[in-house]
Amino acid sequence: MSEPWKEYEFPAKKVTWLQRDTLLFNLSIGCRADEPQFEGDPRFSTFPTYPLELVFKLDHSEVIGFYGTVGSTDIPGVHKLDPRGLVDGDRTVEIYKPLPTTLLGHDFEFRSKLIDVYDKGKSGIVVRSEDCLIDAKSGEYLFYVGQGNWGGPRGPRSDKKPCLIDKLIWFSRSKLDRKALICTASEVGKELGYGGIINHGVFGYNKIAHEMVRRLGNGDPSSMLRISAKFAGPVRPGDTLVIHLWKNGVVADGSEEVQWSAQVRGTGQECLCDGTAVIKPPTDFE
Repeated sequence: MSEPWKEYEFPAKKVTWLQRDTLLFNLSIGCRADEPQFEGDPRFSTFPTYPLELVFKLDHSEVIGFYGTVGSTDIPGVHKLDPRGLVDGDRTVEIYKPLPTTLLGHDFEFRSKLIDVYDKGKSGIVVRSEDCLIDAKSGEYLFYVGQGNWGGPRGPRSDKKPCLIDKLIWFSRSKLDRKALICTASEVGKELGYGGIINHGVFGYNKIAHEMVRRLGNGDPSSMLRISAKFAGPVRPGDTLVIHLWKNGVVADGSEEVQWSAQVRGTGQECLCDGTAVIKPPTDFE
């Protein structure tokens, strides 16, 4: 069967941000007053998962809706897809180099290509793609964002098991507050049949990433090298997430691999599953 979408490359998309945007993102995912590295002191840093936001923001400087930059998707050999039926299946972020706090003095763009397309019949279509944030001047890679946009079944669960169960962590900082209002999706929640306002899945994903950096990487923004997870269910304003975390052991360069999952406290509904992350060992980051 012909697969004209294989390795199809979309036109490059410019991306821009200022320190104001960096600060707003850091605050929205729960960075606190005792983390000055995320709030503007001389060590001011961009949180490592910020590209998940930039994929949607691109070069817009104004507030935009969820569908503001998605638009219809044209894929060779596939009928036109309606973005209002788009649901995240999974996200993987790999960090090659720390992101500056502002685009000023730089020229970055996303270069995106298709990895695969699966026809699930009446259930929908699965689209797997990758977005690479690249310095357009030097060609240097900064980030890789892999994603699967699901309209069908989520597929089999991973059989991978932690070789060493070290600890179980739960925390309630994922409970939503006023800062989280910028990450709600009332339009999406209604369109996809969730009965009202939900939070964008990447919001909980980013808050969990922040807790990992804070607890396992001593707050050092360069401690996170990789993070991934599958999206399994909605999170609503007011929900508290329970995070299960297992240490898998040391990998290359002394970094540690962990597995994680997240459920909504009280209901036990899984919202993120099959999560993994690679964290560098704690430093004396001050």
